[in-house]
Amino acid sequence: MTSPLRGRDFRLLFGARVLSMTGDAAVPAALALAVLRATGSTSALALVLGCAMVPRLLLLPIGGVVADRFSARRTALATDLVSAGAQLFAAFELLGGEPRLWHLAAAQAIGGTASAFQTPTISPLVAGAVEPSGLHRANSLMSAANGAARLAGPALAGTFVLTAGPGWTFLLDSASFAASAALLAVTRVRHVPIPRRSLRADLAEGWSEVRSRDWYWTSLIAHGVWNGASAVLLTLGPALAVERLGGEGTWIATVQVGAVGLVAGALLASRVRPRRPVLVANAGLATLALPLALLAVAAPAPLVIGAYGLALTGLGVLNPTWETVVQTSIPPRALARVTSYDWLLSLAAAPLGYALAPLAASAWNASVPLWAAAVLVAVSCLGTAAVPGVRNLTEPKATPLPATS
Repeated sequence: MTSPLRGRDFRLLFGARVLSMTGDAAVPAALALAVLRATGSTSALALVLGCAMVPRLLLLPIGGVVADRFSARRTALATDLVSAGAQLFAAFELLGGEPRLWHLAAAQAIGGTASAFQTPTISPLVAGAVEPSGLHRANSLMSAANGAARLAGPALAGTFVLTAGPGWTFLLDSASFAASAALLAVTRVRHVPIPRRSLRADLAEGWSEVRSRDWYWTSLIAHGVWNGASAVLLTLGPALAVERLGGEGTWIATVQVGAVGLVAGALLASRVRPRRPVLVANAGLATLALPLALLAVAAPAPLVIGAYGLALTGLGVLNPTWETVVQTSIPPRALARVTSYDWLLSLAAAPLGYALAPLAASAWNASVPLWAAAVLVAVSCLGTAAVPGVRNLTEPKATPLPATS
């Protein structure tokens, strides 16, 4: 099969996404160190992170409507420029030597708002730049690039923070968004315009597309539980690694092996096309129960690290598989709105996991929330097999989009 990278427009889109993903992957570590250096307060860090997360979650459905109305390419280009400006402002604030907390919080709030409008554009951009026969491989390439960015991003952040200061990481992220916008400006993407109606009607149509497919909304519940359980692991895992499993190096190795697993899963997905894609992909997500349970019983570090790598391999398989099924099942005119609800429902449980995990660990012990998360993720992901739509869904054929924007 011909590689999607042979197509000019997908090459440009792929380059734009690699640039912005790498820059974005470097920022979290630099932001945490910058805020802690400036304030010494974890509460201040939580405030800044919340300023990015809250508008992103609240505005995702609006972002889907905008992308479907005005085309995914134009929306993504505009949000890249806004994100570049926000990160440039944060860079100058940090490079100035005395960063003000509310300035950093405002920059992240603007970036989170831009992300709410940019995230729903990803799936329509891929579907509009690639022929239907190449969708699965294109999604696998995007997923592999995301995993590679998770590996490279923190290393870049560490290099900049230790040598020149965290401000340079934000400068890099700003430049990556600007370069991404330049590439999108010359990319041609097919687009199906929708009739102008009220915002409420557009939101309702997108939700109706989700609600009418039992395989979709039940899988989204499982994906949301997975993200909540992952938040529990990422919240409690570092401390447990230090206390029980040999120190900070164990946790660093766990995260890095997970990123390798994510890349490996995406590459595996490009080669393997299961007959029942959603059923198989959801079953792979259930493997997150393994590292949660192993952490709960303080299993040896190599087992925990290997189990987390396996769990992220399952996620790497799911991402392109799920994207391809959605792109070939949802009408192109509603794809951005549907994926905005997808992201909203999938990510909404993560803040809950971050908040409840330390509370439960303090009230009882860390094993209780870890075991609870392990059971919930196994039951929800494997339980989707009971849904007829999940069991019976085979990958439908996509229809080409007629227009170009």
